[in-house]
Amino acid sequence: MSHPVSGSSLYERIGSEPAVNAAVDRFYERVLVDPELKDFFNAVSISRLKAHQFAFLAQALGGPRQYSGASMRDAHSRLAIEQRHYDSVAVHLVETLRELGVSEEIIGAIAAALTPLSGQIVNTPARSAVA
Repeated sequence: MSHPVSGSSLYERIGSEPAVNAAVDRFYERVLVDPELKDFFNAVSISRLKAHQFAFLAQALGGPRQYSGASMRDAHSRLAIEQRHYDSVAVHLVETLRELGVSEEIIGAIAAALTPLSGQIVNTPARSAVA
């Protein structure tokens, strides 16, 4: 990944398209083997999902406006997503960015840009530990 350039978008600071593509690929390698998350992706076209994720993430980080998919709320409405699922995905994203050499400063800025989405994605109360 490239070094931060003062005044540039987060998209440019992490290395633009090649870096976001690498992050999306590695992110899904992690998520698709996570026992808590992998079932969310059954019967889903992973290549289509990666393309949507790239476009969304690139746009969210100040890159080209390519995302034209469903809103975050609509895209996740059929899934029973609890806060713990959202948090696990966030951990995978942070760890992916660390593996790819993104600075902690930029990771923090990316997390801050994406954290507000929790309210649009989490749609199910946590299940009680006691049945």
